[in-house]
Amino acid sequence: MDTVVTVLQVFLGLLFTMGGLAKLTVPYAKYTTLPTTGWAREFKPGHLRLLGVLEVCGAVGLLVPLVVHSLTLLTPLAAVGLALYMSGAVATHLRRAEYGTIVGILLFFLGPALFVAYGKLVGFAV
Repeated sequence: MDTVVTVLQVFLGLLFTMGGLAKLTVPYAKYTTLPTTGWAREFKPGHLRLLGVLEVCGAVGLLVPLVVHSLTLLTPLAAVGLALYMSGAVATHLRRAEYGTIVGILLFFLGPALFVAYGKLVGFAV
């Protein structure tokens, strides 16, 4: 099970890194016109940048402990933080009645993040 958790940890780390860097580097006017980012128009440019910083920080919290083994407790904390972050995304998409997007968030982000947090916390208990 530890291998599955580690693979999901890397997968989530890479996805959140790419998403966060996109929010930080793509200009607001262009980002809000991308096909799947209509929700971004509800946020100010500064808020969108903050979301990008949160995503990158969460990704760092998932990936750094793979290299620096003394920081292994950071992984479940980052995974729970990202799950809370994605809960906010679910709330935003519920408000916009984008139910298909919610299913994708639950399957590809929220569920795996909680699984990583659980898997790493169980590893501490053993």
